[in-house]
Amino acid sequence: MFNISALHWFSSFCIVMAWLVTKYLITAAVVVLISEVAKRSDKLGGLVAALPMVTFLALIWLYVEKQPAEKISNHAWYTFWYVVPTLPMFLAFPLLYDRIGFWPTMAACVGITIVCFVVFAMIVKHFGIELL
Repeated sequence: MFNISALHWFSSFCIVMAWLVTKYLITAAVVVLISEVAKRSDKLGGLVAALPMVTFLALIWLYVEKQPAEKISNHAWYTFWYVVPTLPMFLAFPLLYDRIGFWPTMAACVGITIVCFVVFAMIVKHFGIELL
């Protein structure tokens, strides 16, 4: 004989897992779309990559999952502030790539982003914006 409580738990678990897998698949599709567009056109690939599609998806997921409006708004607010210190990496990458190769350039860009983020966080802290 089946335990109704266990059956209910299992069906709830399946629904949650189906939703999680759906989120992963849609988000992964966005990343694949960006890379496929970039293969065909540098400019269009850059434009599509610059669009905040992942942030839009995160905001949609938060909304659909009935998160409070304040949490959704805070996500958008902090995303803006976290994007700013990543921008120098996009200028450094093309300058470094031909000189030191792909993987060293990637590592350098991570370092540049970390340094820019720490410096930026210290600067905006003086204006009442806490990023760390």
